[in-house]
Amino acid sequence: MDTNKLIDNSPTFDQRPWGSFTVLDGSEYYKVKRIEVLPGKRLSYQSHAKRAEHWYVVSGIAKVTLNGEEILVNAGESVDIAVGTAHRVENPETEGTLVFIEVQTGNYFGEDDIVRYEDDFGRNS
Repeated sequence: MDTNKLIDNSPTFDQRPWGSFTVLDGSEYYKVKRIEVLPGKRLSYQSHAKRAEHWYVVSGIAKVTLNGEEILVNAGESVDIAVGTAHRVENPETEGTLVFIEVQTGNYFGEDDIVRYEDDFGRNS
């Protein structure tokens, strides 16, 4: 086997101020991430024009905001976010990391498909 032609398909890890994510898999039509949210932290309130998302909570409790409505999603439960839906996930707990699997579907997954409405860390769209 020619080792010069091996493809690096190892997961991509990225640390963020709210926690971290690891890209587990992807193609031109989907991306799968493992996302960890630290206690008391939350991601941007945002929407996407070119992708939908499905979140499956593995551990912890997710406080999810969808178009201004808040719901709690427990471990073993999931929530779907349609294209264009304003959404946010938060770890409302004071201890323990929220872990969920995010499956993105669509035809574009770039960071420039994020419209941020609110962000605790000063990031703009």
